[in-house]
Amino acid sequence: MPEKILIIDDEETTVQLLTILFERRGFEVIKAYRAEDGLRKAYRTHPDLVLLDIMMPDMDGWEVCRRLRELSDVPIIYLTARSEIRDVVRGLEMGADDYIVKPYDNDEVVARVRAHLRRAPTSSISEELAFDGGNFRINFLNREVRVRGRIVHLTPKEFNLLGVLVRNAGRVLTRTELVTEAWGPEYADAIDSLKLYIHYLRQKIENDPQKPEYILTSRGVGYRFANR
Repeated sequence: MPEKILIIDDEETTVQLLTILFERRGFEVIKAYRAEDGLRKAYRTHPDLVLLDIMMPDMDGWEVCRRLRELSDVPIIYLTARSEIRDVVRGLEMGADDYIVKPYDNDEVVARVRAHLRRAPTSSISEELAFDGGNFRINFLNREVRVRGRIVHLTPKEFNLLGVLVRNAGRVLTRTELVTEAWGPEYADAIDSLKLYIHYLRQKIENDPQKPEYILTSRGVGYRFANR
């Protein structure tokens, strides 16, 4: 089967040119002109690699990358006109695998895509994950959490934090890892806020927040989500 590339970009001309470029080289191309549509297609089609613009009207590429990273290690390459070094650094720190500035050379783009596909592990994107015999469910497409059949209402920051914990279920994450993966590298110094947000989450999802069963503390290190 041909490898699948998902292109998320609101510039129709760019998408069409990239589609021609990759289809001629034997790839299957999935097109999305809006960020939300791109996320839906990522969940449903399980691409092998994502080409992602940053400036889009409904949601920027930073947030799209963050949401994709909640679910999968699929290679993500930014393809954008933003060329400042701080943007490149931000993109890579948020979890992207590469950063290509427009205008680009066609052969270079194809070569970079192939290089990342060679190195990429087989990955899968799950729209919903379940734990504790189905008592805990998190749906990344709808950004919905259900605990024992009850919908739990979370703020965007709470959901992003919980998403990182769940995606790494069973593994202890340091406090720095949690805040940078959940909220972005600009929050690297917000360690003090993390304890408060963990408290908020426990109040909402635990039977007894004083004796948590899902979000567990690893003293002196960070937190982990119980893989049960």
